[in-house]
Amino acid sequence: MENKTNKLVRIAVLSALSIVLVMLVKFPIIPSAPFLEYEPGDVPMLVAAFMYGPVAGLVMTIIVSTIQAFTVSAASGWVGLVMHIIATGTLVVVSGAIYKRFHTFKGAFAALAAGSISMVLIMIPMNLFFTVKFYGVPYDAVVAMLPTAILPFNIIKSLANSLIVILVYKPLSRFLKGESKMQKKAA
Repeated sequence: MENKTNKLVRIAVLSALSIVLVMLVKFPIIPSAPFLEYEPGDVPMLVAAFMYGPVAGLVMTIIVSTIQAFTVSAASGWVGLVMHIIATGTLVVVSGAIYKRFHTFKGAFAALAAGSISMVLIMIPMNLFFTVKFYGVPYDAVVAMLPTAILPFNIIKSLANSLIVILVYKPLSRFLKGESKMQKKAA
């Protein structure tokens, strides 16, 4: 059984990886909204939620989002911080909760699909509220951006991060837990 120190160290490693990914991989994916940038920083948070549950994933999301808000994403201010916590937190909590209950490949797929859908849906009212009230973008402009920029961005981002998690979760979790194929065969 894993002790709390090892778990904390692994979450810290995943948090550091998340911050590094945000710093190194960041690019716009919707030409009409270059301020919406894809970054794979949610991948380690999803891995943490799969390994340790939705609460660990959410705590990691809050910590990493706060560090990101004061470093690489300082221009978006506290509003960007809150929106990132809500978006990623929704993805991580929904995905982590479902995967905790259905701990199979199909469960992971369903968990990530439900988490992605939840994230996309929660960001509609969040953009209508925060972008209008705190960034000063007219309501009609945000409504017009929903089908052309906001929804496509959130769909692409959540699906890309989910696909990466499907590809890296098992090998990465084995590596972080210090398991190898040889240890598995010996057991």
